[in-house]
Amino acid sequence: MVRRGRPQTRARRTTPRDRRRVRGRGDINSVLARAVQEIEAALRSGRVTPATRTKFQAVALLLRDERARVQAENGSDSHRAEQLKRLDGIATILAKSAVRDSGLLMLLAEDAVVSDEARSLKRDLLRTAGIESGADELPSVEPPAVTEHRAVPRSVISRQLANPFLAPDVSAARPSAPRPTRLAAWELIGPLLSSFERAGSTAATSMALPAPTSRYTPRGLELMPHQAGLVAAAAAGHRTFLLADEPGLGKTAQALLAAEASNAYPLLVVVPNVVKTNWAREAGMWTPHRSATVIHGNGDSIDGFADIVVVNYEVLDRHVGWLGDFGLRGMVVDEAHFIKNKSSQRSRHVLALSDRIRSFTARPLLMALTGTPLINDIEDFRAIWQFLGWIDETKPRATLMNALDDTGLTPADPGFYGAARQAVVDLGIVRRRKVDVAADIPARRIADLPVELDGPAGRSIRAAERELARRMVARYEDALAGRRSGAVVQGIDHDLVRQVARWEQKDATTSTTGENVFSMMRRIGRAKAGLAADYAAQLARSAGKVVFFAKHVDVMDLAEETFTEQGVRFSSIRGDQTPASRQQNIDAFVHDPDVAIAVCSLTAAGVGINLQVASDLVLAELSWTSAEQTQAIDRSHRIGQAQPVTAWRIIAAQTIDARIAELIDSKAGLAAQALDGSEEEVGSSADVQHEALVTLLTEALSAVPTPAE
Repeated sequence: MVRRGRPQTRARRTTPRDRRRVRGRGDINSVLARAVQEIEAALRSGRVTPATRTKFQAVALLLRDERARVQAENGSDSHRAEQLKRLDGIATILAKSAVRDSGLLMLLAEDAVVSDEARSLKRDLLRTAGIESGADELPSVEPPAVTEHRAVPRSVISRQLANPFLAPDVSAARPSAPRPTRLAAWELIGPLLSSFERAGSTAATSMALPAPTSRYTPRGLELMPHQAGLVAAAAAGHRTFLLADEPGLGKTAQALLAAEASNAYPLLVVVPNVVKTNWAREAGMWTPHRSATVIHGNGDSIDGFADIVVVNYEVLDRHVGWLGDFGLRGMVVDEAHFIKNKSSQRSRHVLALSDRIRSFTARPLLMALTGTPLINDIEDFRAIWQFLGWIDETKPRATLMNALDDTGLTPADPGFYGAARQAVVDLGIVRRRKVDVAADIPARRIADLPVELDGPAGRSIRAAERELARRMVARYEDALAGRRSGAVVQGIDHDLVRQVARWEQKDATTSTTGENVFSMMRRIGRAKAGLAADYAAQLARSAGKVVFFAKHVDVMDLAEETFTEQGVRFSSIRGDQTPASRQQNIDAFVHDPDVAIAVCSLTAAGVGINLQVASDLVLAELSWTSAEQTQAIDRSHRIGQAQPVTAWRIIAAQTIDARIAELIDSKAGLAAQALDGSEEEVGSSADVQHEALVTLLTEALSAVPTPAE
């Protein structure tokens, strides 16, 4: 299969011939040690900035190259061993620093993408050490791109031939230029992100909106006041929105009518595959006089003259070419947290298209829709802000920079963070909670149902968990005994515990044999499947329709077997279905009174579908994030729901399943603090797998005395 997109530049090994040394070889160790100390100091002082990441990657690359050079050089074994010992000592300090931030750990991977900034800093470090870089150290020129699978639908060609004036008018865009500012020398992206982490209960959560308008609402339909307020803002000229309303508050209708109010046609809507059909339906309802078309595969069946073009992330790569020349005046990205990983193909294509639209359209409508914009970290904001044109790779763009300059403050001033947050919010963050704007939506609750896993399956799972704990304890003790520092640790070394958990987590993603946290959770899911399905069937008989969520296909299969045996009719909503088949199953559950249960994939059906006909959900398996769990629950807890919603979590008692449930709940506050002004304390990451392993190892070490070094 041909890989689409531009090839990534990867680190390349250097050899002794690639360098010309001017001073002594030992200078490089001093330079590396000094750089690592600076990285440690930066990490101790607060959050990880882009400059810190660049320095970290440059040092890691240089350490890797220097170690390879020492191993390859001629000389005595004792001298080589002494050099390697010094480099290993520096590398150990660097690795311990990386444990504090998962993003730094990713930069240590052999296939990590090397930024131009890191390559440049690496050359600077070599020069500081008295080493002249060879040609290999210069910025590499990317080879010609591999021929990509790009499609241009025939109807698009017909559209262009029918009216050549539909081509984009590049002269129309007049991007504002930043005026001279005191802040030009400041690193501002880090403080801007930090301003949301520092938010308190009095911080702004949403931009000011004008009085609601119903002018653009089709006859026979009605918007809620919070929806009509956003449409009024678009009608008044606002053009960028991070619409972060809680799931279930009607973001689709707001986006479609905002496009109508701003005449942002042609409009591109990028969505997950599971909601393509639903977006077309919603467009037909809220903007009936606008034609909408959905891209499937190569787009052979699309209408090239449509006002609204809906495409899913998975096929966007083959259509970015003609979409970039389509004359788009608006772009909506649904479930925008999907683009948070800026190195992913989907993120690169979305960002490239938004840049292209801004290059030829004066003040286009750009909207990022997501009820959960923060999944793991405040850094998840970066890609969304960049899509909206608020920032670029390294700094705020003109509008935001000018707003920050107007505050008269710098990051050194205590009042900067509140003022900076307000400046970002005013660019278009719109966040409303159900409790504040939709009082008619009943409450929701999560109820845990512990179940005992009896019989051989339960005994096997508990034995596997004990074996996993024993393996990590042995790894911890080996690492403790192998230390060269001679330091005596009293009690449990929690830093080492976290490192061992990282090692175990990495092994779990690469090993195909043995028990690990992923295989154990899957086994637990299978063991719970029958119990969870039986409970869902009881609910359906006594309380009405039920939504049954599972993470793995085999758990869904086992549940459906149970429903079949009990004579309970169900619909199945999975990721491997065609959009038409999925919609048929959704419609059957919603409209057929005899279909009692919707068996849903937690990932495939957790976003973008409306199942408010049910007020009871059964979560047969746990997700790895609170956000994913919330998304699933909000398929029923949304506008149109008439009953209180209860999500029944089936928890395997006395197993790692129970620990993970607690961790998911403890990580639920990130969006609340950053977006809603909650004072709730937030952990640094939602890395539940890692935290579960840390908890398991800590408990095992607490139960057994740790041997002294």
